[in-house]
Amino acid sequence: MEKKADILFEVSWEVCNKVGGIYTVVKSKAARMSEAYGSSYFLIGPYFASKALGEFQEEVPSEICKLPFEELKKEGIICHFGKWLIEGMPYAILIDFVNYRHKANGIKREIWDWYRIDSLRAQDDYDEPVAWAYCAGMLLEKLAGCSQNKKIVAHFHEWLSGVGLLYLKKKNVKIAAVFTTHATVLGRTLASSNIDLYNVWNKINPDNEVYKYNIEAKHLVEKNSAAFADVFTTVSEITGMEAEYLLKKKPDVLLPNGLDISKFPTFEELVIKHRLQRDRIREFMLYYFFPYHTFDLKETLIYFIAGRYEFHDKGIDIFIKALGRLNEKLKQAKSKKTIVAFIWVPANFRNIRPELLENKTLYQDVKDALEEVLGDVEKNIIYSFVSGRKAAKESLFEDDFLTEMKIRIAKFVRKGKPPLLTHDLYDENDTILRTIISANMNNDEQDNVKIVYYPIYLSGADGLLNLNYYEAMQGSHLGVFPSYYEPWGYTPLEAGALGVSSVTTDLAGFGRFFCSECAQTETPGIFVLKRLNKSDEDVVSQLVDVMFSFANMPKEERVANKLQARKTASMADWIWL
Repeated sequence: MEKKADILFEVSWEVCNKVGGIYTVVKSKAARMSEAYGSSYFLIGPYFASKALGEFQEEVPSEICKLPFEELKKEGIICHFGKWLIEGMPYAILIDFVNYRHKANGIKREIWDWYRIDSLRAQDDYDEPVAWAYCAGMLLEKLAGCSQNKKIVAHFHEWLSGVGLLYLKKKNVKIAAVFTTHATVLGRTLASSNIDLYNVWNKINPDNEVYKYNIEAKHLVEKNSAAFADVFTTVSEITGMEAEYLLKKKPDVLLPNGLDISKFPTFEELVIKHRLQRDRIREFMLYYFFPYHTFDLKETLIYFIAGRYEFHDKGIDIFIKALGRLNEKLKQAKSKKTIVAFIWVPANFRNIRPELLENKTLYQDVKDALEEVLGDVEKNIIYSFVSGRKAAKESLFEDDFLTEMKIRIAKFVRKGKPPLLTHDLYDENDTILRTIISANMNNDEQDNVKIVYYPIYLSGADGLLNLNYYEAMQGSHLGVFPSYYEPWGYTPLEAGALGVSSVTTDLAGFGRFFCSECAQTETPGIFVLKRLNKSDEDVVSQLVDVMFSFANMPKEERVANKLQARKTASMADWIWL
């Protein structure tokens, strides 16, 4: 598509400020936007020195920015000009509004006068983005004044930037405004409160409902931004329906989220990376489970769920219940398969469990001792082959070494059961842990399904797995994301881009994007559960069937699903959207 504007500004609280999924949206498409607009594309975000470090490279402001920056500086607003250090190196303007934040009450009074936005009960998480967005509106007004006879578009993301759009409209600034909501404030709140959103959204008065949850200020900014935007968009069909009911505005356009697939490894590279990361996860299993009991790692599949601690919205409850049922089903089928299910969901943890650190140390002791004699063992193996003698443990290792290893292994073995989680939590009544126990998941030796609740961010250096988010995905076989509320859903898309099969639902924006009727082929790669107007019991049964079927697939069929998952993810490449 050819660009239709001379200058494009993209305004988001998450420019150079990683908070949530919008950071991924804006960051991943920036290279494509830069290709289209070149030096006429600017991102506008907040300036936080600690966040900007390593993300932002400051430069001398471009000519059109110099006068606006000087004028705003007199108001106490400091603008930083430079480049976002990501693919495409787009220009970014970060607004330091700390000296303007004290005017938040005055801003709130103005938007009440202008739009009747009630913010009397608004909290701190409202005041800060409102002050920043107002400053962004002032900046855009001045930039437009320095760019006469230019077609200018400003694209605002979420309620957090909405006051900037409302400022432009009130001041009649000649900038075309696009507003995108990625999830409505009320919709997310209702879903998180276990309200059956999809059965009530046509029965409630949204402007009254928001007062029950003290979210009226955010809702009204969002609603007015959608109403006064020149173009209103949402990221998916399901969010479009939500906006139509809760914001009383049907989107003019659906703008699905995407990824830059070219930045992900090729499928051939992914095969190699899968084996590498899978083996690292298997090594973790050796010191997590094997001190208590053993199982065949070659007959083991790795399932996982990952994301924020949104127990109901992300379908964590459905996943755990389905694992309990899957365990019983595999036992009844006398399956030789073992499923190790990871829950990579950060929670409020204290420390790594001491017994797990001890297990790891003792395992490393065994491994180090073996590595010391590997040279001699290799020679003994070669001798056994060329001499035609049967290789036995006694012919490969010295007697003293075998005796020492027996002592090491005796120390390594523990009584009891493997823990259900890797870290001690501050909340002993943690919902995920309680649900695991309720689902009769105990990590018993006879269990085909074993569980690892891993309540920390996957940083790549956590002292256990030491894998980052993508590496952990790559080493797994199936990602499970049975979401109830998921306006888009990057996790199954990212899994697919990494050649990993996954499960999503017809309530996730991505699930509906590629599968309008949710009819599944024999090798869909990404499995879609029907969740709209279905009971939790029904969804659990569907998920058990998918996970059981996947566990029993021959390797060739799993590979075919990996290929299809990658192909499906490519449908959401920014280059096609």
